[in-house]
Order: sequence, then C-alpha cells, then structure tokens
Amino acid sequence: MEGHAGKLIFGKLGGKDIMAMEGRFHFYEGYNMKEVTFPERVMYELGIETLFVSNASGGMNPEFHIGDLMIITDHINFFPEHPLRGKNMPTGPRFPDMHEAYDHKLVELADQIAEEKGIRLVHGTYVGVQGPTFETPAEYRMYRVLGGDAVGMSTVPEVIVARHCGIRVFGISVITDLGGFDVPVEVSHEEVQIAANEAQPRMTEIFREIIKRS
Repeated sequence: MEGHAGKLIFGKLGGKDIMAMEGRFHFYEGYNMKEVTFPERVMYELGIETLFVSNASGGMNPEFHIGDLMIITDHINFFPEHPLRGKNMPTGPRFPDMHEAYDHKLVELADQIAEEKGIRLVHGTYVGVQGPTFETPAEYRMYRVLGGDAVGMSTVPEVIVARHCGIRVFGISVITDLGGFDVPVEVSHEEVQIAANEAQPRMTEIFREIIKRS
C-alpha cells in the first residue's frame, strides 16, 4: 500500500492498552468493503471500545490551512459500495442509527486538550470518496456546496462498521492540500506525505491525552 507500512501494533498509549494499524486497506486498491472493514470486525472481537481514525485529506473550507488538524464531526458517504451491504452481521441492527457517528464527548475533550496545549484545531464534515485520483477543482467545489469541509479516500467505511459494532469513534483529518478555490493548486502524493508527517506529533498528543483522560 503506497504511503502505508501495513503493520499491526499492540502497545500502550496514555497508560492504556491499544491496538494500532500502521496503514489500512483502501477500496481504490481493489479490496471489497468486507475486506476494507475486516480490521474493525477483529477489533470488536478483541474488545476494543473506542476507535481513533486519522487520514490525510484535501481541504475545501476557505478557513483551513495546510497542516491543520480537522476534528471530524460528521461525514458524507460517496463510496459506490456500502460496507453493511449484504446479510446483517450480529454485531448491530440491520439499519444502524448514524446521528452521532463521531462521539460528541470525545470531540469536546479534544477541544479542551487543544486549548490547554495551544494546538490549533478546526471542525468539519469529511467527504469519503472512492479515489484514487485527487479531486478536480469542480469536484472540490461540488463537495463544498454539499456541506463538506474536507475530502479523502478512506475512513467512512471503517467508521460505519465500528458504529454498527457499538464502538464509539473519534476522528482527525490532517489537511494536506487545498482545492476548489480561485487559484488551482497542483498536489502530489509526496507533498501530502510531508504535510501529514509534520502534523503527526500534534495529532499524537491529542490522541494520547484523550486516551489518558477518557
């Protein structure tokens, strides 16, 4: 997987036992949705209660800057296949409620931590799309009109399955590029990685403190 190491790590963070995925399966790589979300099924069986998700995404909100950490408060699903399509798994209801896909209390805690530590956070709605192309300027503008603040090629399927399993979710998007504005900005995978790496320490600090305090 380009840009992802593909490792499963067990350890401690914030004084608590964690399971971490360094890399993930992407729908654009040819995996089906059952394969993309299989790790969340494994996490459920292992007793995971909270899922922390992160991604690199393109910002469409004119208030955003490259390198910003965006707390995901909601999402819009543009994937062509739904991860719960097919026979319902016994981990949750046939038609799961998604009014609080991202845990409100964890969002409030993140804001408190960021204020204490002087870390800039923004809030927004994440648009999940298939990829693997980056968006055209017109697509960026369309997603913005529809209510999106950032767009990326992951996260939404995993969050849906986690919520179906009763796992609460907290998510952060690292704004690695900007699009849909008057001046087109060309973006490369390498530039996205650089911006994500620069933001990682700040994101890790937020995650660590949430885990410690929740």
